[in-house]
Amino acid sequence: MSTIGPEGRSFKSIAPEDLARLLKIARDDIADYFRRYPAKWGNFYRDRLLGIALCQGAADHYCGKRNGIQDFDVYAFFAEHPEQTWYAKRKVVRDFGDAKFGQSQSRPAFVGRRVDLLSRGLPAQPGDDFEHVLCSWLSSGATDSAKLLAQKSAVILAPEERLGFIIWPRPAE
Repeated sequence: MSTIGPEGRSFKSIAPEDLARLLKIARDDIADYFRRYPAKWGNFYRDRLLGIALCQGAADHYCGKRNGIQDFDVYAFFAEHPEQTWYAKRKVVRDFGDAKFGQSQSRPAFVGRRVDLLSRGLPAQPGDDFEHVLCSWLSSGATDSAKLLAQKSAVILAPEERLGFIIWPRPAE
């Protein structure tokens, strides 16, 4: 749970172009990671990306909860490879690169808010429906990560044709 008060948060609305910027930051990071570690990660996971989502507090803010944005938590979700388990502890911090939302207190040298890039391997096959796989995993509570992420919202960044769709909590059907 965050101890950052309102003074350390931005209450500006997140627009579609902000989501597109977060997606680009995530895609650039993934491409760079696979380029730097082709044998260990790229060869196994390059073609296994299911989707990318904005999660946690910033996703709640996007969904109208008006809790403010401390940082952006962006998760890439991959279909788990049978021969190589995804490295779930990988966390990369990037600069949003635009001062629209102010700066994170923890990164005063950044132009914009901190973007935490995280990723998980999910029990799925490449090409499986991202929305179904992610909602099933969040509903299952099978891991500490699933339990934690299920407590807040998730908003699709990729696939791009669903950019901005609130995937969690599940929309009423």
